[in-house]
Amino acid sequence: MSAAIETLRKILQLESQKGFQNNCVVGGLDKAAPMWRQQAAQSALPAGFVGTLATGLAAYPGLPEGRRPQAVAEMLAQLDLLAAGVPVAKPPAAAQPRQPAQQGTKQNPQQVSNKKQRPQPAERERPAAPRPVPAAAAPPTEPDPNMQLDSPLTVIPGVGPKFAEVLGSLGLTHLRDTLRYFPHRYLDYSALKPINRIEYGDQATIIGTVREVSGRKVKGGQLHLVRAVIGDSTGEIECTWFNQPWLQDQLRTSLQIQVSGRVDMQLGRLLLSSPDWDEVDSEALHTGRIVPIYNLTKGLGGKQLRRWMHAAVYGVAPRITDPLPPALREKLQMQSLPAALAAAHFPQNQAQLDAARQRLAFDELFALQLNLRQQRAEWQAQPGHALAEPAGWLASAIGTLAFPLTGAQQRVLADLLADMAQPVPMKRLIQGDVGSGKTVVAALALALAVRNGVQGAIMAPTSILAEQHFRTMRSLLAAFPQLDLGGADLPAIRLLQGSTPAAERAAIDEGLRTGAVKVLVGTHAVIQAQVHFAKLGLVVVDEQHRFGVLQRAALREKGMHPHLVVMTATPIPRSLALTVYGDLDLSVIDEMPPGRQQVQTHLVQPKERERAYGLVRKEVANGHQAYIICPLVEDSDSPDTKAVVEEHERLQRSVFPELRLGLLHGRLRPAEKDAIMQAFRAGETQILVATSVIEVGVDVPNATIMLIEGANRFGLAQMHQLRGRVGRGADQSYCLLLPEPGNAGAAAARNNSNERLKIMESTTDGFVLADKDLAMRGPGDFLGTQQAGFVGLQMARLSDLKLIELARKEADLLFKQDPLLAQPEHQQLAALVAQSAASANGDVS
Repeated sequence: MSAAIETLRKILQLESQKGFQNNCVVGGLDKAAPMWRQQAAQSALPAGFVGTLATGLAAYPGLPEGRRPQAVAEMLAQLDLLAAGVPVAKPPAAAQPRQPAQQGTKQNPQQVSNKKQRPQPAERERPAAPRPVPAAAAPPTEPDPNMQLDSPLTVIPGVGPKFAEVLGSLGLTHLRDTLRYFPHRYLDYSALKPINRIEYGDQATIIGTVREVSGRKVKGGQLHLVRAVIGDSTGEIECTWFNQPWLQDQLRTSLQIQVSGRVDMQLGRLLLSSPDWDEVDSEALHTGRIVPIYNLTKGLGGKQLRRWMHAAVYGVAPRITDPLPPALREKLQMQSLPAALAAAHFPQNQAQLDAARQRLAFDELFALQLNLRQQRAEWQAQPGHALAEPAGWLASAIGTLAFPLTGAQQRVLADLLADMAQPVPMKRLIQGDVGSGKTVVAALALALAVRNGVQGAIMAPTSILAEQHFRTMRSLLAAFPQLDLGGADLPAIRLLQGSTPAAERAAIDEGLRTGAVKVLVGTHAVIQAQVHFAKLGLVVVDEQHRFGVLQRAALREKGMHPHLVVMTATPIPRSLALTVYGDLDLSVIDEMPPGRQQVQTHLVQPKERERAYGLVRKEVANGHQAYIICPLVEDSDSPDTKAVVEEHERLQRSVFPELRLGLLHGRLRPAEKDAIMQAFRAGETQILVATSVIEVGVDVPNATIMLIEGANRFGLAQMHQLRGRVGRGADQSYCLLLPEPGNAGAAAARNNSNERLKIMESTTDGFVLADKDLAMRGPGDFLGTQQAGFVGLQMARLSDLKLIELARKEADLLFKQDPLLAQPEHQQLAALVAQSAASANGDVS
């Protein structure tokens, strides 16, 4: 590497460390520019490259402090391009000196050589500060002409057809794919620890020598375990990998490797389970650099992939067109997209990586917010049903209720009625904790729709919840005034499920076509192609996050743009409300009906199991009922996981032989589930052993205690939903959290799982739990992997509320100026938004 490159790199890194105050060298960067330019010329560095950087150094003191980090990052990126050995281009045409040479005149070799050694006279015409290079201009370096965005990976030196196939298994087929194949983590060589200083729970990186390697089959031959002992001068640690048998050949004894991962404990000994590993990068180790760690596959090494990724990223990043308008980029003081992409893959330091992530995350969130605004505008551009409230009708309907509405229910109902009175379709999210009274509000809205002569539909994710809604709607709507529901047996309110007999299904479909069926309650069967409504005016979707995007869209298409109400008992953190649900108006029922007692929650250790059973027995003896929740329906690979079927048999035989126990899980037929739930509601069974299938839709006020087995396997939001199945009456209720025993339980007692259980024990506030759950488990666990994935975010975190709010604010401003993104400077941005919409399947909420 050229001494001039390394000198300037160290100067710029020091400037970054000192906070961009222009005090890393005596007199400032502008004073260092002439001396460095002379050193660079002596190193035979290309004059155009030298001139660009020297101009940037000279202009640095005049930059606003907010622009300096970007300027330093871009100069470092230019140094990286040159240091990588990529051929350097001539300066852009506008900056080249005009040559008086006549056509056909030849230059002698000495002239050519001198031209490479001296500064270009046109440098004085360059801008005063370095700035992102537009894609249409020549990049700072000119890659191989074969390195185009749509070029196959075989243009990368060393990648032949065989390795191209291996890379294809990672989703990489063209050079443009490499730009967004970001490292899943980074190895900071400046933060290494010796083995004797790592502790349980650390996210540690160590360097050591492979001292032992072995492999064997476990779990009856189902899994292949590779075990390696890694040592340094201070000690040894065991590393294990499952189902990667090839590692036994790659991890050779005496090989020096770097290993990174979370430190676990087994039988009192520290170990690293499935850590990232690679051979030591000597240059990065000695310079304290940050090394990207990519996801690998069989037949591909980390160092090998990094070398190819470096060639690809630096080869095509300068060709990327930046979608952010220059004025917005300047306003937000963000670096160019090519610089951010390069730094996201190969950062020089943490500050550069943070800046790159900030830029890339903003792009994702900005496009998402613009997409949300376009969806909202398209939805409201369609004609809807204006559903007015007849004078005095609402007061009469509310008067039939056995209890007064809370202030929060009244406020949310007013939101709904105001929206429904408009001739544009409503799109509103009702968020309320378990037991807050969302269903009553939805029933009043559905009744108003029927009163206006249109049909209503309510769709639930499970048959249990659908049946619960069906019973509730029949009970409430039958008492509301001036609703013609067809007689005492209420034929105008029907239930449609996958298990509905064909004859009954045909009758329901006929009633929907003629308008005789006015309220349809159901599961996914509601959106089947053969279901046709005469005049659908209102759709209520319960537990929104449990439905796929296409299912929700299909339900909306059943009517002429019906009003849409989404209900969820899962408290939504504000960051999710602004992204995943960002195109819905939000109403919150934040008040519980009077007379409800808070559920007392207790963490019970495995050794206290008998005491927990005693508490269950005591509640049943007092005339109440109980739930016992198991995490899975069938055995998994973990020997500690209880199958609910076996657990039910054990509990009935050995623990509660004198009581009547029911069994409920997701694999039962609908008719079986109905019979089991009816028996529990009627008090025929005293304890219901179940999986999380009862998370929503089960309302048995006499159930006062819940024991959650394997509680460490559940997220906070899910445990909160489960806990909401008790405490639905006037009696004091209890929730007991029992983590798994053995090694898994012992580890859980010292990590995030135990922290979750303690949080559950300390609060019943669903919003607090939702924020904690999102922070600890991420959106994939909070929403479900499919729901979180469709948002299409790679770099953005849904927990980054400040950046989300910034993207929302800027999207609002831009959408007001150019809602169609039709202005020339917004063409690339429009393409980015279209890409965001495609990744969201066209519908974010």
